[in-house]
Amino acid sequence: MIVPVILAGGSGSRLWPVSRSAYPKQLLSLVGNRTLLQDTVLRTQAITNSLPPIIICNREHRFLVAEQMQTIGVHDATIIIEPIGKNTAPAAAIAALYLQTYDPILLILPADHLIKDINGFASIIDDALTCAGAGKLVTFGISPTKPEIGYGYIKISQPLNGGNAYGVERFIEKPDLQAAETYLASGQYYWNSGIFMFRASQYLAELEKYAPDILHVCKQTIRHIIKDLDFVRLNENIFTTCPSDSIDYAVMEKTKNIVLVPLQTMWSDIGSWSALYEIQESNQDGNILIGDVIVEEVKNSYLRAESRMLAVVGVTDHIIVETSDAVLVAHKDKSQEIKNMVSRLKQSQRSETDLHSKVYRPWGYYEILYQGECFQVKRISIKPRAKLSLQKHNHRSEHWVVVRGIAQVVRGEETFVISKNQSTYIPIGVKHRLVNSTDENLEIIEIQLGDYLGEDDIIRFEDAYGRIFS
Repeated sequence: MIVPVILAGGSGSRLWPVSRSAYPKQLLSLVGNRTLLQDTVLRTQAITNSLPPIIICNREHRFLVAEQMQTIGVHDATIIIEPIGKNTAPAAAIAALYLQTYDPILLILPADHLIKDINGFASIIDDALTCAGAGKLVTFGISPTKPEIGYGYIKISQPLNGGNAYGVERFIEKPDLQAAETYLASGQYYWNSGIFMFRASQYLAELEKYAPDILHVCKQTIRHIIKDLDFVRLNENIFTTCPSDSIDYAVMEKTKNIVLVPLQTMWSDIGSWSALYEIQESNQDGNILIGDVIVEEVKNSYLRAESRMLAVVGVTDHIIVETSDAVLVAHKDKSQEIKNMVSRLKQSQRSETDLHSKVYRPWGYYEILYQGECFQVKRISIKPRAKLSLQKHNHRSEHWVVVRGIAQVVRGEETFVISKNQSTYIPIGVKHRLVNSTDENLEIIEIQLGDYLGEDDIIRFEDAYGRIFS
């Protein structure tokens, strides 16, 4: 039996400003109507003898992941919450230890890859099952189509298993252009897909041999897991001490018990805006236009408008992406460098690297409409039968105006109802809560006034979603 393990903890900073740490690329609909995570999970259902998946994500994304699974009708996924990201080797170890009683074959899949040929993918996984069942650690390689410098490479040796697999001679980090051109011409190198397959016990044995410190912490962590609502929480105090390392570095580059299976299907890790451009169909001018985009004398460009009209004149080979609070302009050849720009923004503590103006919460979302000195205006949308935490603020007061639906308000010792066109006031320091007891969405306009308006000015007393912070 095969258990897909979906690694959904990445940040996707090269796809900023659409992808942000609070809402990364695997949770976005970048190609088609479903998100990359949803497509990844649904892809596994075509695999013979595939069991319900394990999804490993961070705690900030847990409710988004759960909601996206419900949307596609997947109700049996196990969602494991990492308190802090420690790269792929510990994540795979946690999954292997969690399932060690059954010792299944694990299929390790990043949540943010695009593979369109679902049946072809399933067939390749079936072929690789023979190798994994025989105790091999399988890595999947992509036949390079160009001298790409954004991927790692794997050099193969002799063919195995009737030519469906190869021995592995060595792993190569992201090369310079000259080396990548040599690899492409030789025919002996594959791109490293980051997809792996192995029996749980075999991976743990290899980890004990090559990275015992990782295995030790993961064993301690798995002994102290906590079931919380529909999630499995890892112990933060223990897991935080785990070394951070990838499956490649920790095991694959050291073990002799490895084979490569070619993934002979259309594949993309959508690692940059230029990669996203390459996998989509362009118009007669070589442009991909998404949203309200008006162009004049524009060629071979990717233009995306998220919230307003985008007018572009006289550019070629560019990436221009507009969101409600940021605009990116970059040459296609420089799309890999966007990550450096995001790092600079983080160093400047710019909130645009983490949050969109619309921020999702388990009860719905809020959207920042306007910010000024000592005041802020938000639109708050609350799902049917959902409620915010019982909380108070030490630095701000709030005015609520109902624009749609009926709100049950808890304010201090009072509980009352307000509906469309009605409002109420929450003074600084007073406990309060918003509740939607109806089967319709509730929408509120909130005006905040105070000397500090940050989301960390929340003291929670009761929460239906197990949150301590925002």
